Amino acid sequence: MSFEGHLFLALLEGTVTGFVLALTALGLSLVFGVMRIVNVAHGEFFMLGAVIAWYFSTMLGGFLLALVAAPLIVGGAAFLADRLVLRRIEYKPESTIVATIGLLYIIQQLVLTVYGPYARPVPAPVYFRLDFPWFGYSGYKLVVAGVSAALLVATWLVVSRTTLGLYMRATQQDREMAQAFGVSVHRVYALVFALGAGLAAIAGALVVPVQQAHYLMGLDALLMSFVVVIIGGLGSLGGTLAAAFLIGVSDGVVSVFFSPTLAKIVATLLVALVLVFRTGGLFGEEGT
Repeated sequence: MSFEGHLFLALLEGTVTGFVLALTALGLSLVFGVMRIVNVAHGEFFMLGAVIAWYFSTMLGGFLLALVAAPLIVGGAAFLADRLVLRRIEYKPESTIVATIGLLYIIQQLVLTVYGPYARPVPAPVYFRLDFPWFGYSGYKLVVAGVSAALLVATWLVVSRTTLGLYMRATQQDREMAQAFGVSVHRVYALVFALGAGLAAIAGALVVPVQQAHYLMGLDALLMSFVVVIIGGLGSLGGTLAAAFLIGVSDGVVSVFFSPTLAKIVATLLVALVLVFRTGGLFGEEGT
């Protein structure tokens, strides 16, 4: 294949990766932006979405049902975790890091016990091939990108155009003032934590036909989400989207022309450079 073909493939793969990364990292950014906590269990919510998609596809034969069930089930579990754990420790940053690390291991070990240690494939719900001059490409990957884009737009509309979004923005800017105007901050926190988990879960469900469902797949999702959020700026939704595509395209180019391992090294170096020259991220505020 010619250089042009390799470059087009790299950009195509990078764009698909960017959409999935944006969807996954958006949940982490929302939780930090509104609640001011770091959810270390975010990758496990991604993994749970993939495992639930495998279960519904294999046992019940309904992948489309899995796309609805995964965010609802995982979001519900996150809602309960907020009520039973995070609220009790009053959302203290240090305590929530420890609590979500514990949640990470609980989810991981439960899935290992019930689901097993094996990576299991999920057939794509739709299969078609797009023929380009240099190669044929999986149409399902483009479906993943399209669905991810639609979900990103829907999330933006929720945050910017709904009453819940107004409460979220008010809580983010001044928690005490929002409480004074009658906003139930604890309810907003629980819903935001559930929304962040649901976004990660549906991202995991979407990519499981491309990857495979595995109980350790959340670790890479967590790492890449942190990379995106740090580069974009903690709590900056626009920065998260921009950084996701920056990392996605660079990952696609480096993976196609060199190796996936080198792509992860490049992403880590980008984080280091951002932290050295702009501590708040590319679109965040300095000192955040």
